Amino acid sequence: MGKKAKARMQTGKILSFVPTGEYYFTKGLKAYHRRDFIKAKKYLGRAIQLEPGEPMITCQLAIVSTELGEFENSNRLLHIILEELDPEMAECHYFLANNYAHLGFFKDAYHHAQLYLQLEPEGDFSDDTEDLLELLTFESDGLEGDWYEQDDLIVKQEQARDLLESGYFPKAIELLKDVVKEYPEYWSAYNNLALAYFYLGKAEKAESILDDVLERNPGNLHALCNRLVFAHYQGKLKNAANLLESLKKIQPMLSEHQFKLGTTFALVGEYEQAYLWLKKLYKHGYDGDGPFYYWLSYSAYYTGNQNFAKSTWKKVLELNPDKEGSEPWGEKEVANGFEDLSGSIFQKLESDYVEERLFALFLTTVSSKKEEIITSKRLFQNQKLTTLEKEYISLIRSGKQSTTADAQEIAEIFYENHQPIGMMESGLYLMWFSVFVELSKANVSLKNKRAWAGAVEYVWYKLRSEKVSQQEVANRYGLSSATIGKYVKLVNDFLN
Repeated sequence: MGKKAKARMQTGKILSFVPTGEYYFTKGLKAYHRRDFIKAKKYLGRAIQLEPGEPMITCQLAIVSTELGEFENSNRLLHIILEELDPEMAECHYFLANNYAHLGFFKDAYHHAQLYLQLEPEGDFSDDTEDLLELLTFESDGLEGDWYEQDDLIVKQEQARDLLESGYFPKAIELLKDVVKEYPEYWSAYNNLALAYFYLGKAEKAESILDDVLERNPGNLHALCNRLVFAHYQGKLKNAANLLESLKKIQPMLSEHQFKLGTTFALVGEYEQAYLWLKKLYKHGYDGDGPFYYWLSYSAYYTGNQNFAKSTWKKVLELNPDKEGSEPWGEKEVANGFEDLSGSIFQKLESDYVEERLFALFLTTVSSKKEEIITSKRLFQNQKLTTLEKEYISLIRSGKQSTTADAQEIAEIFYENHQPIGMMESGLYLMWFSVFVELSKANVSLKNKRAWAGAVEYVWYKLRSEKVSQQEVANRYGLSSATIGKYVKLVNDFLN
């Protein structure tokens, strides 16, 4: 080593570099202007960690979230600024107005647009805000009513989705029929209505709804995807293959359509195609819900990306703890039935519907996790339980007799022939507990338990459009045709 080099080593100083929030904020802005929103989000997130109370950084992250289509997260950040960091940062109202307009909450969009113009009548975004207000009020008289209707539509759609996911299809159908009557061109509701009928076993009705959607709205991707799922589960291999080839050619731009396409491919076992679309969304920062991460994990696992699948599954459990035990690499499959998924049972116990809570208690009695559930603090602290469920819990814990013992006995009769309890079978049990709730209100005695069981099963088959006669069911349950006919009438009366 030369003398000069040695001199430099002796006299030079090593300067430590400690990046600040401002450093990462600047990098985030540069990435944003290059339209590299993923990197912008990463840098701005780091900036917030270093300077958590800085409203400018938070606002810029909200803008990036909007660009990524993460409108809910953007709104959350903007509300934090207005409520905690800087209530006078008026531009947040403009960004909120845009986000709410994208989400379809037009009343909220109008409210924040008006607020921005009140606070900053000559502000940087005043012209854009006036354009937005003009768009919101375009061709509409008495808009307040229309906005409430739009908000009501979204609420109803979410309620219907919850009913579908919890397996209570008759209530979902009832709600969705109201929605399509009020909004005859709201295609999403039609597609969910078709799914509800299909899950209930009414395949012909479901397919006729999809036919109607595709006739009036040709190329509707959700309807085409649902057609593939129906054909796959009905074993219509030729139809499924043709639909599959058509869907593989589609290159959707919207993240919502990419998500639908990816999850549909996963549902029918086309994991390579599913992983292609779902991983693409993931790379672009798609802020998905539980089902997104669920199918991303499954498609990753079955395409050999096992480490990624396992890391993604952690996100699934954060969002939906009831999915514990249904991971693709585990020994326990969803096909084993709801009765062995304690998370699913707890979710049903916290439902707003009494029949679903009663169903969850029956699942507990036949579950391998019975002791864990019945002694849990989560059950003890459940505020939704009525006297009926509390009596049922006493029956399970100590054998204390009540009318719920009759309900349990009839459910056990079903369990002899309908187990494990999957999505389809759950409809039978839910129907029974719906009838039982009405019987309890009317103080009806349940003396002939096999007659009640046979009648409920017959009505369930008929709702599923399965060909079965009252005589067949009567023979199965050791009843006369007159008896089964009498109890079928009672079941229909109480269901209605």
